[in-house]
Amino acid sequence: MATIETIYLGDLRTEATHVASGNKIITDAPVDNNGRGEYFSPTDMVCAALGSCMLTIMGISARTHGFDIDGTRLKIDKIMAANPRRIAEIRIEMDMPHDYEEKHKRIIELSAKECPVANSLGADVKKTLIFNYKK
Repeated sequence: MATIETIYLGDLRTEATHVASGNKIITDAPVDNNGRGEYFSPTDMVCAALGSCMLTIMGISARTHGFDIDGTRLKIDKIMAANPRRIAEIRIEMDMPHDYEEKHKRIIELSAKECPVANSLGADVKKTLIFNYKK
């Protein structure tokens, strides 16, 4: 059984359905690539998946070690390259809700770098991570 079913709706738009829950995501081609840009583009979804995956693994690690990352916010920038058109860099700035002790900072930062999405992206996709700890 499929995990996701996707249909092409026309005019460079798709609708993906998470089979188990029925939740749907619509994507558009970006304006700079002949689309309407009214929804996330597929490459935006890759960047969003990376950020969500990092937060999830960080959250698991934090829970395991007895602290939390609740309220952490990400700002994600996608840098595209041409020939072939692809994601060249994903820049993620993390605004952490606390000034954690050094041990917890190491756990957070290692967890972010080892999420499954990060490990699935090729080495040619630069992943720049900036951690801003609240003082």
